[in-house]
Amino acid sequence: MGKVLMTGAAGGVGRMMRPLLRERYGEVVLSDRAPLDDLEVGESFRACDLTDPKELAAMLNGVDRVLHLGGQSVEADWDTVLAANIIGLHNFYEGCRSAGVKRVIFASSNHAIGFYGRNRRLDVENRTRPDSRYGVSKVFGEALASLYADKYGIGTLSVRIGNIDDQPVDTRRLSIWLHPEDFLQLCAIGFEHPEIHNQVVWGMSDCARAWWDNAPAHRLGYEPRHRAEDHAATALKGDGAPDPVGDLFQGGGFCAQEFEGDMAKVMRS
Repeated sequence: MGKVLMTGAAGGVGRMMRPLLRERYGEVVLSDRAPLDDLEVGESFRACDLTDPKELAAMLNGVDRVLHLGGQSVEADWDTVLAANIIGLHNFYEGCRSAGVKRVIFASSNHAIGFYGRNRRLDVENRTRPDSRYGVSKVFGEALASLYADKYGIGTLSVRIGNIDDQPVDTRRLSIWLHPEDFLQLCAIGFEHPEIHNQVVWGMSDCARAWWDNAPAHRLGYEPRHRAEDHAATALKGDGAPDPVGDLFQGGGFCAQEFEGDMAKVMRS
């Protein structure tokens, strides 16, 4: 196995994943726009802005597999999302093609399907229903991964992440929570499973209240170790003020932002 790279290493998820990746792979290349000042043994750093093809080429040099967390991580104005998550992601995949990268873990999001009601149980074949400009960019990312897998042979596991944290902190997250150690297991499948070509899976741990059927991940050998219900007593006390829009949909507050739609029609769709 060649070098493993993680982009977006300075973010919250990146910092959770760093020690887990080091433990499994020994050496990890980290990247973000600004340097990290806390590198550990087994880590190296390469600064990169996804909008700069030359920096991308330097970042990907000698790399075989990438956990791609980089980009805009929450809702933002269109120009910001466009630059980081659409133009930047296209640059990233072109860089991977030029560098000979074989595997990518693409950090997709539950916000690609956020406008489904919480009364719906989904599999990955349900059509996408993004709840935000950010969600649109994740739908684009899954489509781009499909193109680069079929046309250029870059195998990608797109993980529609619910919420990564040490434990679920409210009722919604009891349905979508993903422990970092379970995310590492999904990353290992994406990097190491011989049959990965282009696959979308749900990024969740063992969630008894799940809205998603994660059969494709289980067929690849995924066996989450962490149970959301172990934290239910605490999580059920963590809800904030009622949200008349967000509380209806899987995407939560992202759905409520700027909402001017016909609620009845959205719920029937």
